[in-house]
Amino acid sequence: MDENDALMNIGAFARRVGLAPSALRFYDDCDVLRPARVDDATGYRYYAADQEPRAVLVRRLREAGMPLTDASVVLDGTREEARTVLEGHAVRARETAASARSAIEEILRDLPGGVHRTVAVRLGGAELASAVRQVAPAVASAAVREEFPVLGCVLIELDHQEVRLVATDRYRLSVRALRSTSIGPIGPIGGDPCRILVEATELKKAASWALRMPEIRIEADEQGVRLHSDTAVRDLPTADGTFPDYRMILDNLPAARHRIITDRTALRAAIAAAGHDGPLTLRADDQQLTLTPRGSAPSTPPALCTGPPLRIAFDPEVLLPALDAGVGPDVLLEISSPSEPVIVRSADQGSFTTLVMPVHDTSASADGNE
Repeated sequence: MDENDALMNIGAFARRVGLAPSALRFYDDCDVLRPARVDDATGYRYYAADQEPRAVLVRRLREAGMPLTDASVVLDGTREEARTVLEGHAVRARETAASARSAIEEILRDLPGGVHRTVAVRLGGAELASAVRQVAPAVASAAVREEFPVLGCVLIELDHQEVRLVATDRYRLSVRALRSTSIGPIGPIGGDPCRILVEATELKKAASWALRMPEIRIEADEQGVRLHSDTAVRDLPTADGTFPDYRMILDNLPAARHRIITDRTALRAAIAAAGHDGPLTLRADDQQLTLTPRGSAPSTPPALCTGPPLRIAFDPEVLLPALDAGVGPDVLLEISSPSEPVIVRSADQGSFTTLVMPVHDTSASADGNE
C-alpha cells in the first residue's frame, strides 16, 4: 500500500477537524501542528488520523481566542501548567467580553438599519472600512508624496471574485484581499483586472461612509467610480499615475528561514514602551525572543521561534503600524534574512499581508556581532 493511502491530504484533514487549510499551514509553520508527512516533490502536506485530537484541541483553543504562546502550554505542558494558563485566559476573556459588549451596544445605537440591494461588486460596508483601516497607514508621508504622488494613493483592483487594496511607502507594503459575493460587467471585461487609484484621504472618507452600510457595491466605468448603497451614491475621486508592481515584489520574496510567533499586543506594548529613539533590535534564539531598543533595557516577550539564530533591526515607527493593522491575538514574522522584506501576518486573517523592510543594525557593529 502507498504510504499516502493511510494518510489524509490537507483538505480532507481540514474538513475532518474543522480547521481551514490556511490555518493548518500556519500551525505547521509555527511548529504547533506538523503534518505526518510532506511530499518532497510537491510540497503537499499529509496528516494521520491520530493527529485529530491535537488538531481539534488547537481549534477549540483558538475558538476561545487563546494566543498560540499560551496554547502551546496547554498542548505540551503539564496538567497543572495547562490549568493555570486556561484559568488566567478565562479571566481575561471575561474582562475583554464585557468591554467589547459595552462598545458594541454603543455602536448599535447609532447604526442605521436597512437592507441594501447589490449589483456589480458587492462588499460589506464594515468589511471595506476594515480593509481601508489596515491598508491606508502604509501610504507615504507628505514629504515623500511631494516627489512621488502615487505613493499617497491606495490601489484598488477589481478582479473576478476578488477585490484587492494595496498601499506602500517603499519601506512597507500592505495588501488586503476581499471576496465579493457578486460581480457584474465592471471596467475592462475579461483580461487584466480593473485598477483604480484613489488618494488615501479620499478613500478614508469613503470608508467612514461605507462603515454605516451593511452592504455597498462598487461600480467602475468610463464615467468614473462610485460607491452605492440602496439609498445613496457616493462618487470616488480617482488619481492618475502608475502604481508600483506589488505582485513582482510578492512573487520574488525569498523563502523564510526564520519564523517568530508571539502575542501581538505584548509585542506592540514592549516596542511602544521603549520609545522610538533609533532602531529596535530583535534576537531570536533557542525559543526566546529578545527586544533591545537603543539606550533601553532588553525585554523578552513570550514567543515561539523556529530557524537558526537571528538578529534583525527595525525602525519602530515602521513596525508598530504593521502590528496595529493586524487582527487576532498572534503575529507571525516570516524572515528570510536581516536585509530582506519581512512578512507580518496572522492565522486569523490570511487575506491581509504586510511587508516591512528591516534597517541596518548599527548596534551589531558596535558590539562586534556583524
